Amino acid sequence: MNGIASLLGPPLADTYDPTPLYFRVQERILAAIETDLLKPAEALPGERDIAEGLGISRVTVRKAIAGLVEKGLLTQRQGSGTFVVGRRQRMEQRLSRLTSFTEDMRLRGLKPSTHWLNRDVSLPTPDEAMRLSLSPSETVVRLKRLRIANDVPMAIETAVIPSRYLPKPEAVVASLYDALEANGCLPVRALQRLRAAILTPAEAALLEVPPGSPALAIDRMSYLENGAPVEFTRSTYRGDTYDFVAELNLRRE
Repeated sequence: MNGIASLLGPPLADTYDPTPLYFRVQERILAAIETDLLKPAEALPGERDIAEGLGISRVTVRKAIAGLVEKGLLTQRQGSGTFVVGRRQRMEQRLSRLTSFTEDMRLRGLKPSTHWLNRDVSLPTPDEAMRLSLSPSETVVRLKRLRIANDVPMAIETAVIPSRYLPKPEAVVASLYDALEANGCLPVRALQRLRAAILTPAEAALLEVPPGSPALAIDRMSYLENGAPVEFTRSTYRGDTYDFVAELNLRRE
């Protein structure tokens, strides 16, 4: 039991937390993988040992392990046990370059995909009309997507584009920027605002993390070469898989 405590921490039943137990077991196992307490190809302790060490049922342990196997972080071998596949991959996004999610993932050799949550044409909200310099009667295309890389959900993204730049939401198949470029209105610069956030239960379910997990919330305004606003996007990225990197230079006057 002492070995389990040093590997996965103290019993879960000792602290109050509304997060489902199997999510908390998964986070303990992932933390052990990311800190090299559990190394790639190393065997996970048995279900009974984990259950006794964390003070929970074997059913809960089994559910937690099954979820990590499904995500490709653990693998089970018949008659041998459960083994570590590897760490969660973290992405780095440089803030000095304007790229679409699709392009960014492809440049990393990853397979991007999208699960559509909503896409329609509607009137803008007052905030959207102000940001995009629209009259109250102009319509916008609203695209809400779950962005995925190598089958791992990475972000929830809602993009709002004036209909004059993108008349049909169905024109966006994979990349919004590809569709905008096809219409001759590809953005050339953008301003982003980042802030820390906590995922709601609904957001956490989509991103397959425990409710209340940390996230990065990003508002982006993109502009055409003539300075006209073409896109307002609000994104919520998983805090455990995405890092944003900015290069700073010291200039001496």
